[in-house]
Amino acid sequence: MAEKEKQEAEQLKKHGDVKEALAQTTPPPEAKKKLPTKKSHRLFLGTYAVLLLVFLAVWILVSTGVVSFPSRTEDVVRRGSLGAVFIVLALVASRVAESVFAPRLDTVSRYNLRRILRLLVALAIVLILVSAIFVNWYTAIVSFGVLSLILGFALQTPITSFIGWIYILVRKPYRVGDRILIGAAKGDVIDVSYLDTTLWEFGGQYLSTDHPSGRIIKFPNSQVLTQPVYNYSWPLFPYIWNEVKFHIAYDSDLEFVAKTMREVAEHEVGETMMERVKVYRELLAQTPVDELEVQERPVIVFRVSENTWLEAIVRYIVDPKKAGRTKTDLIQKLLKKLNAEPDRVGFPKGDAR
Repeated sequence: MAEKEKQEAEQLKKHGDVKEALAQTTPPPEAKKKLPTKKSHRLFLGTYAVLLLVFLAVWILVSTGVVSFPSRTEDVVRRGSLGAVFIVLALVASRVAESVFAPRLDTVSRYNLRRILRLLVALAIVLILVSAIFVNWYTAIVSFGVLSLILGFALQTPITSFIGWIYILVRKPYRVGDRILIGAAKGDVIDVSYLDTTLWEFGGQYLSTDHPSGRIIKFPNSQVLTQPVYNYSWPLFPYIWNEVKFHIAYDSDLEFVAKTMREVAEHEVGETMMERVKVYRELLAQTPVDELEVQERPVIVFRVSENTWLEAIVRYIVDPKKAGRTKTDLIQKLLKKLNAEPDRVGFPKGDAR
């Protein structure tokens, strides 16, 4: 059965609309790309070296008159070969920079590094091509300035989104893999391109839980300049507080209820996470955040409800991507423990709600 499902999935991938959807929703290869091996690195540099020698040789032969062409053709070949030399040098510089800095960075930082290097190389190539095409730099600058002015008005929103991308890189309100809320969009960041961000939505209008909805959300990067960003994966504290609430009678044994809820929550949340919180409290101590309020163990709170019952609340920390599953497990185990003592815990029954 598993083999059959795999074959069907492979067949679906060949459909045009499915391929396009996969391209949109699959994390970019850069985010998961392995570091280049020494062998592949030498192969790339060897290829660039050969191209560099070829174009340099052409430029030298034409410039020294060893190889002659008609006047106009000779000028084009000479400037074209020189431009190609600088383009190859730009590619080599990008490759060397990636090989030097990428091994020292984490996956997300490598992804951002590759994006920045690609942009710089693209700008360098455009500048080299403009230099090769326009002999008169004054004409080139004036033409480029007029074109930039026209495009500036026509592409105001994309330009703002590009500035937003730079802001995301520098200020890091979120990164690939983070769970965020911005405006009405909630989801896990799967791509941050030059102009827009792609989220894998969770929750949404059809779900009441934090389960992935199956939809993707794209929004322009310009939104980070005008909208508040809620990041559930803040590096200094990548957890959220969550809670489970029950209505109980006023004559319930509150001490027993508190003890039972605390024991169940501590067992479910796990000592591992509690130990991690201790570490994060040390980090938070270096910030304006009051780390004393970040408790590593579940907290039990009682509140007077708007109806005739008390609210018994257990508050705990959880990985935001596991919040729904953890809450479900807690509810099941808490109800089992509390219902086992009906004389000590009074739950609403029948129409007494």
